Parts: sequence; C-alpha cells; structure tokens
Amino acid sequence: MSAQEADPELTVSGRPVSAHLEDVRKISQRMVGHFLETVAPCNTLPGDALGGDVAAVTRVCLELATRMLDGGEETGSDIEQVGAAAAQWAREGVPIDTIQHAIHEGFKLGFDLVLANATTSDHQSLVHLARRLLDILDTISATVSVAYVRELKAVVSEHHTAVHTLTSALLGGNSNSTMARECGVPIADSYHVLAVHIPPHPDEANRKLDPKVVARRKLRRVQAELATRCGDRALSLLSVDGGTILLPVDEFDDAALEFLVKWLTDAAQTPIEATVVQAGLRRIPEAADEAHELLDMVQRLQFDAGLYRFDDMALEYQLSRPGPARDFLGSLLDPLEEYPEFLETLKTYIATNLNRQRTARLLHVHTNTVDYRLKRIGQLIDFDPTQASGLWYLRSAMVARGHRDADTVPRRVAR
Repeated sequence: MSAQEADPELTVSGRPVSAHLEDVRKISQRMVGHFLETVAPCNTLPGDALGGDVAAVTRVCLELATRMLDGGEETGSDIEQVGAAAAQWAREGVPIDTIQHAIHEGFKLGFDLVLANATTSDHQSLVHLARRLLDILDTISATVSVAYVRELKAVVSEHHTAVHTLTSALLGGNSNSTMARECGVPIADSYHVLAVHIPPHPDEANRKLDPKVVARRKLRRVQAELATRCGDRALSLLSVDGGTILLPVDEFDDAALEFLVKWLTDAAQTPIEATVVQAGLRRIPEAADEAHELLDMVQRLQFDAGLYRFDDMALEYQLSRPGPARDFLGSLLDPLEEYPEFLETLKTYIATNLNRQRTARLLHVHTNTVDYRLKRIGQLIDFDPTQASGLWYLRSAMVARGHRDADTVPRRVAR
C-alpha cells in the first residue's frame, strides 16, 4: 500500500504506520537488545538463543505485524514458526511469563517508534493503531500460549511416564542406574517407603454425582499437592484409593513426612492413613511389603488418620505373626461374637485411645451406654477394659483376632 493509498485511519505524519517499521532487520535487533535489558530472565538465556531463534522469531513477529497493519492477514508459515519456537522454549524450560513479557515489551517498543514520528494531528490515527495492535498482539499471544501449553503437556506426560517406569522398577527390585539416566530422574541411596490409603471422598457417596469423576479429581489434587511439595524428588504410584510413595531419606526428615501426610490429607479432603519404612535401594521391595502390611493393620485396628512408623507399631506387628500365642489371644474375644455392639464398642474405645466421650459420639450413643458395655465386656471375657492389665490383653487380642483366620496379604503398589 503506497502513501497515497494509505488508510487514513492508520497513517502517521502522512505515511502508513507500517512505513515507520519497515527496517525490520534493524528494529528486530534493537528489540532483542531491549529484551536483554528489560526482561530480567532473558539474561539467563544462552547467547546463541538470543542471537538465533529469539532474533528470528522477533523478526517474524515484526514482519507479521507490519503486514497486518497494512490490512493483510497472517500466513500459515509465520504462525507455524512462532508456534514452533514457543514449543521449543517450553521444552527448554523458558518460563511462559518471560516469553509473554518479551512479546509485550516488543509491542511497546514498536508503538514508541511510531509515536516518535507522530504529530498532534495524528491523535485519531494513534487510537486506531492501538486497537489494531491489540488485535495483532492477541493473535501472537494466543499462538504462543497454545503451542507452549500443548508442548508442556507432552513434556509432563513424558516425565510422568518416566517416573512411573522408574518407580515400578525400584519397587520390583531393579535399581539399574542406566534406567535412571534414561528416565532423567536421579536415584537416592535410600528412601522412605510410604504406603498410603486414600479413603473415599464424601461426594463419592452422593448419588447426584459420578463417583468415578469425584475419585479422579481427588487423586489429581493429591498428585498436584505431592508435586508442589516434593517436585521431582517424589517417586509415586498412586490410584484413587492409595498406593506407594518413595522419598529420599537425605531430603525428608520425620517432621517433613508428618507435614506431607497432613498436606495430602487437606488436598484429598478426606483423612489419609500412611505408614513408612526406611530402606536402601536393594531393600525397597521388602520395605514396600512391610509398609503395606503395617497399613493393613492400621486399617484393621481403625487407627486415626496420620503417619505411622514401624517403631509405633512394633507390638502390633509382632502379635500379627502366626503361632499359638496369636491363636490364644485371637480367641479371647470369641464370647463377644453374640454381641456385635459390644465388639464394635471395644474396637472404637481402643481406636480412640480410651476416650469414652469420643467413643460415644462415634457410636451415636450416650456415654453411660459406653460405660455399661465396657462393664459387660469385662464380665463376659474376664478382662476389664477399664483396667490397664485387662486393656493390654484386649488390645493384643484385637490385633491377633484381625490376623487369626488368614495371614495378611500385603498390597505392594497401586494397580
């Protein structure tokens, strides 16, 4: 479009706006230098990136902008080149805010170049120019965002697959360093092996909602929280009802593990139970079995949500081992089979750490009813649950009873 044919709405000083930006090579070089000075994260980019693909894409964007200012349309090749560059930056880890900030800085610089040649009579043209530039900015920003997010999803998917493969290998007894290098995930010398149970979310029982959708959303919240808190350091295999998490021992102390379980509980919006066993690389499969066996006991004994270690449950673990002692202890509660409400009261009483008021609330009965049932239990089995000596036997009997009929089948990983 010549000056005589220029759209009067897009002219400055009697010339088409695009004419003030026609020295594409010089202006694009100036823009790249401007990025280096004003966009702080650009200082961390390698020199060949600034002088290569960044400069090339800046030139393409500038050519695209001048063509659209002249009333033309974007071409497929231009958009593809911009999108391809955005995808490459996503894979290289260049932050999206850095890219978008650089794009906006480029548009501001271009507008300033046109504004420098404007006169007071060009006011209305500058208004139309600003609107047109916003349209062009929308086209370029949308192209960059779509390509960046699409590539980022692909990268995340690849990383998730790599982590899944490595975690499965470690739980299967394969600690091959070559596999770790191929997966791009560093392997620690020893790990906290966590067995995790994620109970159903209350909404999973809501007939108006799809329970599978609710469960998947619960799992995604847990996975997102785990990634936020632990990043690449956590290796996990999780399903909607739980699974296994591996955390490097040298990066997570006991307090960190406690906080992590609380954070995951908040994310799941349901009380999570977890057990942990520490192990070196070669012993991870056995540690996973032990952790899930401990978790099974936590569930059988109806413990409160939270994190439990082997040291916390050494007595329960030993009582679960097959033998005549377990058989004897398991039979102590047989007289209560005719009174299921008594057995449930005893389980709840022990699970609440002998809290009569809380036991009553959980069973929806009066505290006096709890007292009566505990007294009757003592009469039926000759062990008083309100006395220390009787309670020790009854607690042991509860553990043994849960394992009397069959040995525990450990759940190693989520399937």
